[in-house]
Amino acid sequence: MIEYRQSPKLENQQLNVLFCRSWENWKDRDFRPVLTRNLGHIAAFENDRLIGFVNIAWDGGEHAFLLDTTVHPDFQRRGIGTQLTKEAIQLARNAKASWLHVDFEQKHSEFYLRSCGFKSTAAGLFRLD
Repeated sequence: MIEYRQSPKLENQQLNVLFCRSWENWKDRDFRPVLTRNLGHIAAFENDRLIGFVNIAWDGGEHAFLLDTTVHPDFQRRGIGTQLTKEAIQLARNAKASWLHVDFEQKHSEFYLRSCGFKSTAAGLFRLD
């Protein structure tokens, strides 16, 4: 059974293991700055094993931002990403944000636009590195 938890305490090791399995060319990082400055995060667990994560950043006002939606490859295509996103939407709504933004690669369009209900918009992107 999958359990979803709002803003649980997470360790770098847990997150780096999940991201290493889920993201190509992942390099371990320190998640403490992310987890201490965000609006919140949602984590999915199976028997206390972290199998999914999404971060909700914000500007302190009306705009929240969905980042790093991640589901362990062994658990994908089971609706976990969709449920993580639904929980994140509710967290942002409860914080009185008016907008929830998400950026994604084209290959994820169906997930965000169809499965999760986001609307397509024009946006700009500037690569800094």
